[in-house]
Amino acid sequence: MAPENTAVEIQDDRESGRLVAYEDGAAVGYIAYFAMYPEPGALVAVHTVVEPQHEGRGVAGALARALYAMAARQGVPVVPLCPYVVRWARRHPEEAPEAPEELVRGAERQLGSHPELF
Repeated sequence: MAPENTAVEIQDDRESGRLVAYEDGAAVGYIAYFAMYPEPGALVAVHTVVEPQHEGRGVAGALARALYAMAARQGVPVVPLCPYVVRWARRHPEEAPEAPEELVRGAERQLGSHPELF
């Protein structure tokens, strides 16, 4: 497991549905997500991307951790549909509570009905 990259700043771009990691002012990775409705629903992680030159430096893990922390502050669960976030959550159960199965199925249906969310 790579150490967390402490030089990464993470910002929520809710309008575009991305939690973005920046290093020295440049975007180096993101988690694409959507807010599941009806509110409060959940935050649904659908895709994680890290620029190749930044892979292996903890950027994806920092993004996953930030998504779970953001969801906790909002009082909603994370539904991890992104394979990376699923693996991260399994490795960090103390930070990534499992979403109720009915929310997972609802998120899958919502994504299936609205593929533009991916």
